[in-house]
Amino acid sequence: MLKVSELRAGYGSTLILSGVSLELQPGEVLALLGRNGAGKTTLMRTIIGLLRPRAGSIDFDGASIVGQPPHRVAQRGIAFVPQGRGIFGKLSVRENLLIGTRAASATAWQIPANVFDYFPILTERLEQRGATLSGGEQQMLAIARALCGRPRVLLLDEPSEGIQPSIVHDLGRLLRRIVSDESVAVLLVEQNLDLALQLADRALIMEKGSIVREARAAEFRDEEILNLQEFLAI
Repeated sequence: MLKVSELRAGYGSTLILSGVSLELQPGEVLALLGRNGAGKTTLMRTIIGLLRPRAGSIDFDGASIVGQPPHRVAQRGIAFVPQGRGIFGKLSVRENLLIGTRAASATAWQIPANVFDYFPILTERLEQRGATLSGGEQQMLAIARALCGRPRVLLLDEPSEGIQPSIVHDLGRLLRRIVSDESVAVLLVEQNLDLALQLADRALIMEKGSIVREARAAEFRDEEILNLQEFLAI
């Protein structure tokens, strides 16, 4: 479904990604792990079209999406939930969700009913401004807004950031349910190792702009956690 090959990208004269390659299959959750500065967010920004690669390819359903602007990439079926959520704080929950529907169609202004099945709390907050929501509710809104575009691929950058530990496990279960129900594929950047391995089918570890390890999530045994922390430390 999504194939990245030998991708090189950066900012100004600084090269961040040094030949990254990965494949994401339909309905798969792929966790991208690594310490801050490893290039994880740069990879997502490049895939979604916010950053143009210097070399390499990005193919979605067999067609190149390199050079396409973010709104075109979104309309093709790739949604991005950025680190920090990126909601419109001055707009209401309803307005945030309606903006998300534009990714599905330039004329669609109907919020899918299943969004409220996943996030029932949002039905109680529809007229509330996004900035007044709690951190957990803002993350729910960000994910719900992405789902309003009916994506086939969901890019999630640090979804557990700023969320109470007691809610993180529930978030993981909910995301797994969404993957199962919607057959959406997920590329997940996450520092919370427990959440990442709870969700993921496979995991990649990035270091200094390159993939240094790949394995199925189940292969990361308990006794390897300390070794993984070497790659995840800030």
